[in-house]
Amino acid sequence: MGFEMAEQYDVIILGSGPGGYVSAIRCAQLGLKTAIVERENLGGICLNWGCIPTKALLRSAEILHYAQHATDYGLKIAGEIEADLEAVVKRSRGVAKQLNQGVTHLMKKNKIAVHMGEGTLNGPTSLTVKGEKGEEKLSAKHIIVATGARARDLPFAKADGKRIWTYRHAMTPSEMPKKLLVIGSGAIGIEFASFYNDMGADVTVVEMLDRLVPVEDKDVSAFLEKAVTKQGMNIMTGAGVEDIKASDSGVKAKIKGKDGKVAEHEFSHCIVAIGIMPNTENIGLEKLAEMDRGFIQIDPYGRTKSKSLWAIGDCTPGPWLAHKASHEGVTTAEAIAQELGNKDVHPHPLNRDAIPGCTYCHPQIASFGMTEAKAKEAGYEVKVGMFPFIGNGKAIALGEAEGFTKTVFDTKTGELLGAHMIGAEVTEMIQGYVVGKTLETTEIELMQTIFPHPTISESMHESVLAAYGRALHI
Repeated sequence: MGFEMAEQYDVIILGSGPGGYVSAIRCAQLGLKTAIVERENLGGICLNWGCIPTKALLRSAEILHYAQHATDYGLKIAGEIEADLEAVVKRSRGVAKQLNQGVTHLMKKNKIAVHMGEGTLNGPTSLTVKGEKGEEKLSAKHIIVATGARARDLPFAKADGKRIWTYRHAMTPSEMPKKLLVIGSGAIGIEFASFYNDMGADVTVVEMLDRLVPVEDKDVSAFLEKAVTKQGMNIMTGAGVEDIKASDSGVKAKIKGKDGKVAEHEFSHCIVAIGIMPNTENIGLEKLAEMDRGFIQIDPYGRTKSKSLWAIGDCTPGPWLAHKASHEGVTTAEAIAQELGNKDVHPHPLNRDAIPGCTYCHPQIASFGMTEAKAKEAGYEVKVGMFPFIGNGKAIALGEAEGFTKTVFDTKTGELLGAHMIGAEVTEMIQGYVVGKTLETTEIELMQTIFPHPTISESMHESVLAAYGRALHI
């Protein structure tokens, strides 16, 4: 098919992850003729290999944990409780498949053309798709790059899927690890450490920086380390893996400890969770966009240096989170619609101060905004409130009294600068603070808000009160 016969769209989106497919839906809602190009699975990594199936795995591990601790709740379960790894993985894949089918339905419902295959840009308004149908040429007034990212390999050891795993291998394991090494304690690393620990593996976590989940507030990191150590994990912070050798029988790793000494340790398997690399090579971006370490540089609306080329999600600067990608997808769709003459849309650039982060280890972590240390570094005089779950009636009733809520305020204005939570169901609660931030709340509005009783969310209220010396239940 020649270029002159190329199928013409208003917008083509390269990649169908939570950034790409959401952007496509918003483009279609705004009356734009929209196409999406996907080389693997609709829904991208998040739905198929990331956020969603990992939560299904973690839910199975959580149920196992509760079953093993049934006596804590006055219950007796007869017989031995065993984890069927194959069945746990099968359930997780079923959840992913259901959501993939849901995205397929949304594409049809919104009349979005789907071109399956590998997409390569020919310029800022055209691309070639190589797929099962052969080669297709597509063109559009605007193109959005939403190609996402992949796991970063160690420089001295490539993941083989047998002994050395990335998150994808860890989600569909061929066998249960007996002794597992997890390299990296960010969200992906610590979630898999939590899952396999609950499933019965002997887990060691190695973190190069001086604390677990290093992007979180230091009080959260300290609390998590105590909790997971109590659960039986071996935690090595300020440590680095110098070399890995995999064999048919396991993994030998040379680990440099805090004391600078290198020792060899043996494991059955290893998960590498040391960050991501953007999927931006060999797709024709070189002359079309400014790049920094492979990430596409964009303005607050997602525009690259080429007027009709846009980018969103994990192929752009972080944080690399699905909900950030979706938000950017909507913003960029609206900015394109506005550029094509729609005066009724008002795109909203991303507010980086109001992006929540959630980690689904046990206990859960949720946060947004500045840590106490970052706020002080930025020159703020702060008021900080902390409220432990041991003072919360619902947490005690649930048997989940481990955790706390911490809030950080600007002393001068009362502005909520950040919130940091660890404990049961905190990932479901952090949004309350983020809504407050979006509405430019101060401590006064939060103090005057009526929180329902009994709920763990009352700890959010008490934390705000504590920042101003007014906590009621501690």
